[in-house]
Amino acid sequence: MKTLLLPALAAVLLAGATPPVLALYKVVQPDGSVTYTDRPPAAGSGRIITLGRNAAAAEPEAVFPLELRQPTQRYPVTLYTSSDCAPCDSGRRLLQQRGIPYSERLVTSDADAAALERTVGARTVPALTIGAQALRGLSEMEWTAYLDAAGYPRESRLPSGWQPPTPTPLVERVPVRPQAAEPAPPAEPAAPSTPTAEPTPPGTLRF
Repeated sequence: MKTLLLPALAAVLLAGATPPVLALYKVVQPDGSVTYTDRPPAAGSGRIITLGRNAAAAEPEAVFPLELRQPTQRYPVTLYTSSDCAPCDSGRRLLQQRGIPYSERLVTSDADAAALERTVGARTVPALTIGAQALRGLSEMEWTAYLDAAGYPRESRLPSGWQPPTPTPLVERVPVRPQAAEPAPPAEPAAPSTPTAEPTPPGTLRF
């Protein structure tokens, strides 16, 4: 009996670990687990989200193996950086070498710095959030310990060619609309000109 069940169980696990290349449906179960399939799910299977023909474009995590997809969904990683920051480069390199899917937010203005302080408790970069856990400053030992606790693999399981999203400012920039020029006040009507008296010839009297 055990001999017959083990291959079947392995097949189920492998099917869950590698979603179909052309997954058309994402099914979110009540317990938070996610399944991708190219066949219409049965009614009552959970919350069903219809994807495009290319699941990798519609849902980037759809192409992740199960061991990476689960921590990514439960404990997403966000890196906070600024320009000309050597420790930020080191933190980015640490995540990339371990194969951690992450998004990057840039701190480039006072509004960004204030938002960072509200998020992690300080205006320090690099900073990292793993789910709700905020880490201030770069500590390879600390970052590694929290990534381990979140269940991220110690070696990269990222699909070949995967790239992190383009870094974006922490605070969304709202374009300033040019104000309409106020209409110029109406010109004052010109005062009527006073007719110039004709010069009086010498010796002529005028009454």
